[in-house]
Amino acid sequence: MSPASTILDLIGNTPMVELTKFDTGPCRLFMKLEGWNPSGSIKDRTAKSMIDAAERDGRLKPGGTIIEATAGNTGLGLSLIAAIKGYKVILVVPDKFSEMKITHCEGLGAHVIRTRADVSAGHPEYYVDMAKRIAAETGAFHTNQFDNPANVHVHETTTGPEIWEQMDKKIDAVVCGVGSGGTLSGLGKFFAKVSPETELILSDPKGALLAAKVNGEKATPHAFRVEGIGQECAPGNLDLDIVDKGYVIDDEESFSTVRELLKREGILAGTPTGTVLAGALRYCREQTKPKRVVTFMSDRGDKYLPKIYGDQK
Repeated sequence: MSPASTILDLIGNTPMVELTKFDTGPCRLFMKLEGWNPSGSIKDRTAKSMIDAAERDGRLKPGGTIIEATAGNTGLGLSLIAAIKGYKVILVVPDKFSEMKITHCEGLGAHVIRTRADVSAGHPEYYVDMAKRIAAETGAFHTNQFDNPANVHVHETTTGPEIWEQMDKKIDAVVCGVGSGGTLSGLGKFFAKVSPETELILSDPKGALLAAKVNGEKATPHAFRVEGIGQECAPGNLDLDIVDKGYVIDDEESFSTVRELLKREGILAGTPTGTVLAGALRYCREQTKPKRVVTFMSDRGDKYLPKIYGDQK
């Protein structure tokens, strides 16, 4: 293998591993290890795609400033790329998120603005609204991951095809979460072309509302500790009609599942992986026939060590 010209060339082409130490019912369960991306999450794909598109169409000029509302991982991807390419970055981050992620972003040169995690859209301190306002006031390029089609496109053209080839073109279901909606929508577009029978399953934190909407159930929004996934309403990038079923996973199950992933499989993953894996395990155990199921290690767990493992003796 030849050396990469920059670390950005290492984004994507992440490995796949079968999980064999869990009860998966009649199914085989595989995990796409997106934590192997350079800054440690699937969001490196999103960040690179959005910046590349903005450079091509002239929205982002050399030496320009990028702004984004982020739970941390998109911010890390943007900060990494900006450090390599010479852009400035402003990130608006809800205050419930890992200090280790924030420290990492600041180490890459980003300016991080903390705001309240307990407010919703329309409130002046809601992180997405604040980022839009700062972009309008400063003229910075707002990547706007929740509505940016480049976010969907990268998963349709890279993540989906990688999974398809790694699984020998035999996939019965894919289970993932929704943060910005890009992964699920991009995979939906890809599998609609190559394997329309592949089910798309949403695993959602308890307190978010998307899985409940998919299942036609009523739910009340409330705060949760899982980071990076879970929304009250569908982001602009997401069409909920493509989702076949949703699972609602509370914080306790998410955290216990990701701890078990480390103990059983040796995979150190973050809080969103706990939610997604717990949903995938439920799906597998409900099946009556063998299926090949793919889920995601959304990001690495070294960003969450005190939060996930701090109370473990």
